This record gives sequence, structure tokens and C-alpha cells, in this order.
Amino acid sequence: VQLQASGGGLVQPGDSLRLSCEVSGFTSNFYAIGWIRQAPGSEREGVSCITSSDGRTVYAPSVKGRFTISRDNVENKVYLQMNGLKPEDTAVYYCAAEKACYLLEDGRGIRLVYYDVYRGQGTQVTVSS
Repeated sequence: VQLQASGGGLVQPGDSLRLSCEVSGFTSNFYAIGWIRQAPGSEREGVSCITSSDGRTVYAPSVKGRFTISRDNVENKVYLQMNGLKPEDTAVYYCAAEKACYLLEDGRGIRLVYYDVYRGQGTQVTVSS
């Protein structure tokens, strides 16, 4: 399985970007294709995922309502449309083949939990005025 993310760039707060993930291999064997991000000095964070079986989507609370994940099964691509970008969205974004992706609520609040098996090269997104 190979995944290649693209579409990052430098934008201003409030702008939009669309990331693309080109996927090859037997990705139908995985539960979902997801987007993960990592900001400098921070842990990797699950952003969103879309299930292989039925296209169900999951979003981290920090991006829900601003980001939209979608897939094109003909082109074998998964997209992340990012609207209303904020400086805190600055990170390297990766796409990944995942065996699990779900929302977990605990003492730290609600977060997206994922288990990635394959992760491609990332694309840098910088939101700055």
C-alpha cells in the first residue's frame, strides 16, 4: 500500500486548501483512509477518516464543521477540503491506511483515535498572516 499526500501550502487565516491523497494497493483491506497531522513539538493528531466499506466519515472536534473528507474511488484518491483555516491548523498533514478510527471521550475531552498501518509522505500546511 502506498499513499502520497499533496496540496499543502502557505495560506492566510480564513483561507481554504484542498489536500489530496493518492492511494495505491489493497486499501480495501483497511478499515479507513484517514488524515493525520503533526505540528512542531506536538504529538500526531487524528484529523479525519473515511471508512472503506460505506464512506462513513469521522472528524476531530477541532476541525468538525470546517474540514470535509471525501473519496474518489475511480481516481483512487481521498481529499481533505479545509475551510476557515486557523494558525493552529499549521502542521504536516499525512494520509494513512488505518485499521481503526473513532471518537473517544475521556477525561481529556473528545478526540479522534486512529491506528495507522501505512502512512505516506506528508504535505506542509502553514496558516499565517
